[in-house]
Amino acid sequence: MDAQTLLTLLSDGGLTVYPLGIGSVVVLGILVERMWRFRGIDEQTRGLTRETVDALVKRDVEGARRLCEASNTAISDIYLEAMRWKNIALEDLERIMATSRQETVAGLSKRIWVIGTIGSLAPYVGLFGTVIGIIRAFQDMAEHGAGGFDVVAAGISEALVATGAGLFVAIIALLFFNILQVRVGSISKTYARSCERFVQALLYVESSVETRDNASEVADGRLVPA
Repeated sequence: MDAQTLLTLLSDGGLTVYPLGIGSVVVLGILVERMWRFRGIDEQTRGLTRETVDALVKRDVEGARRLCEASNTAISDIYLEAMRWKNIALEDLERIMATSRQETVAGLSKRIWVIGTIGSLAPYVGLFGTVIGIIRAFQDMAEHGAGGFDVVAAGISEALVATGAGLFVAIIALLFFNILQVRVGSISKTYARSCERFVQALLYVESSVETRDNASEVADGRLVPA
């Protein structure tokens, strides 16, 4: 089927083909924009986490902070938020990072709901076109006072094209919606694992500082070891 035949066929679908066409363009635009936004996130997140953890293991907290400030990766904001808090319980730190992580993941899901909505509504738009086409077929029968394929062909064609267009847009939209949802879920898991490593590195730094302070107090004679 060439492009001219396809356009002619779609023109037989009546007015309902236009909102379906607009919806398909919106779906494609959001898909391209989100996939471009998601590209390289996993690699960038793992790379920043590795560099930041290495700096923290060396007790270079300022170096880790500079790495996060220089990065344009979304998880860098989560790490910077975590480094703002000092001397808090582990459970509180994990809750703070979990909240920041949820906000970041919510930003990744932006506009994906539009694709899901179009996928859910497209069959009903097609069904509406089907009803319009059937009504048109009966109107043609009433005007001509007789039946026959030649009389009802236009109305039936409109009904079938509208149904097919609605199903096609729905299938494509829901497919893309699921792909994007799975991708967001994968990135969310990467964030969670990276945050766990970051928290462990922060705990190492704090434990090292506490051990050094205790040793200094013992050396100064302020603590008497048992």
